[in-house]
Parts: sequence; structure tokens; C-alpha cells
Amino acid sequence: MKLHLLTPAKSLNKAYLKQSLKRDQIELFKTNLIRLFDRVNERESEENLKNIVSDFLKDTWYKGGYEINTKERADLVIHNGKSAADPVGVIAEVKRPTNRTEMISPERPNAKALHELLHYYLQERYLKDNKEIRHLVICNIYEWYIFDAADFERFFFHNRKLAEAYKKWSEGLFGLSTTDWFYQEMPGHTSRRN
Repeated sequence: MKLHLLTPAKSLNKAYLKQSLKRDQIELFKTNLIRLFDRVNERESEENLKNIVSDFLKDTWYKGGYEINTKERADLVIHNGKSAADPVGVIAEVKRPTNRTEMISPERPNAKALHELLHYYLQERYLKDNKEIRHLVICNIYEWYIFDAADFERFFFHNRKLAEAYKKWSEGLFGLSTTDWFYQEMPGHTSRRN
């Protein structure tokens, strides 16, 4: 697997480029981004960072319109509505900035952060039949990797070998149902060949 990095300008849907932004929206983003960075204590736990990221997202874009919270073991999710009962539209995995071992990078995308995100995606998509996931995110406050859910659908959900192994693992048929076992074994099932 290789990450193809895009600049923000290249990654945005062209329809967004036609929308105008008001000065107060830009200022709100700048203010909240500075506040996000000011609140970061790199020695704090991931739980602390999840709260900081959640506050940034709520205060900048989603307040009052979308529920943002943890869901089961997923670090953060953004629901497609105001309620936790609404389907999940975005799944985020948050890592500490100092946790280079588990964080993905362009040179090493096959890291624990991706395995965790894949697990949460498969849980939503496969076990809960959620077809409304739009994006998946891995971040450490300073680096943000945003994936289109269509890519996860194509590369992972439709990978028969991975889907079969995930189903067996989630049903406890391998005898081990710990996520650590999943994170160790699943990379071998994610090859593109079916």
C-alpha cells in the first residue's frame, strides 16, 4: 500500500472551490486553529487530544448540526445529524504527536493507526451495514490524513479475503477476539488480490 498525498487544493471537490467564504468564517477557523495548537500538551493522553480535536471540529464547523463523540472504541465519529442515533459519516483515529510508532506516514502507511481505523470502518460498514460513511481520518493534531470512504470500500470492504477473515474474527471463530490479534493478523489479509 502506498499513500498518494494531495495538497488541500487538489483534494477539494471542485464544487467547494466555487463557494464563497465570509471573512468571519476564515477568522473563526484561524482563531480555533490557534486555540487547538495552544491546548496541545504532547505528554497528555490520547483521551485528552480527542477532546481537543472534538472541540475544534465542533467550534469551527459542526456545533449544533452534527453529533461528535466517541463511539464504542472509535476515537471520534461525526454523525450525519444532531443525534447519536444518526448514522456515522466520519470516523477518526487520533494519535499523540509523540507516538511515531503507531502513526502512519507516507513512508509507512501500514501502521497501527491504519489498522485501528480499518477495524472501526469494518465494524460500521460490515457489522452495522452503514453505507453512509463518507470520510476516514487519522491525525496527531499536526498531521491529518483524510481518506475518502469510497477508497476503503474498494480496497478493503470488497476484498473477499479480508471480509471473510474479519467476519470470522468478529464472531470469535479464530479463538482470539482481541483487537491486538486483529491488528497483527489483518495486514496479511489486505492485499489487493481477492
